[in-house]
Amino acid sequence: MNQASGHARAKEPWRRYLPWQGGIEVAFWVVAFAIPAIANTMVALMDAQRDGHVLPAWQPALWEGSSALVSLLLLPGLLTLCSRWPMHADTWRRRLPLYLGASVAWSIVHVVGMVLVRKAGYLLLGEHYEIEDWLRRFAYEYLKDARTFALIVIVDHGYRWFWRRLQGEARLLDPPDDGSATGQEVRPERFLVRKLGREFLVAASDIEWLQAAGNYVNLRVRGRDYPLRSTIAGIAAQLDPDRFVRIHRSYIVNLDTVASIEPLDSGDARVHLQDGTALPCSRRHRDALRARLGTPAATA
Repeated sequence: MNQASGHARAKEPWRRYLPWQGGIEVAFWVVAFAIPAIANTMVALMDAQRDGHVLPAWQPALWEGSSALVSLLLLPGLLTLCSRWPMHADTWRRRLPLYLGASVAWSIVHVVGMVLVRKAGYLLLGEHYEIEDWLRRFAYEYLKDARTFALIVIVDHGYRWFWRRLQGEARLLDPPDDGSATGQEVRPERFLVRKLGREFLVAASDIEWLQAAGNYVNLRVRGRDYPLRSTIAGIAAQLDPDRFVRIHRSYIVNLDTVASIEPLDSGDARVHLQDGTALPCSRRHRDALRARLGTPAATA
């Protein structure tokens, strides 16, 4: 049964995609900026030919290429912003000013960066590149950059939303509304997982470990990650303390899955699980973990 289910999981399309995910994402963004740059270069050359102007091909290629290059260099920062402070239905009002400010910063750095690249390119070719009215030019560029910025945010949020739905997204089951838990702390015994329109239950005891991921906490269950909308501190307060223990600012582990603790020279530790997974354990949580497992504390 376990072997068959393992083969079934291995055949899931999103699992086959995982080893290629990073490369495909990088290629997507490179192509997304390269195609418009090439198209705009060709349009500029055709417009110049139509109007009877002599325009060396390297000039529009440098204009468009410098813009695309600087945008790609800025892209990791914007994607990090989207990951750490995503906008959702319950957060967009609070985070909209952050994104507006980031769009201005993006445009300023983009304009300055592409101008420097163009100056260097013109200099190498024995020409001179100059902008006369910086304020007017920035206003013009910001209108374009704001659209690009917004499109990147929309694409990234949509991609993350689809990826969570493809993997499956968890949420806490609502406590029973019968008054029986009044005055008592209710701890979730099961989580409801929604995946591609289907719902099923995951027992809390089946969770192997949890990892903070921005506004989400990934629940690792039998080799699968299920994102849960929560903070790591919020979910830690609701889990059974006899079973789950915090080992790092970003990790919680199920004590039943721990195989060994490997001390490190830095004072931190590495927690090895029964399935071979290794998780980081910070020094502030190391001794507490040892005590919970009944392992003598290190004397170092």
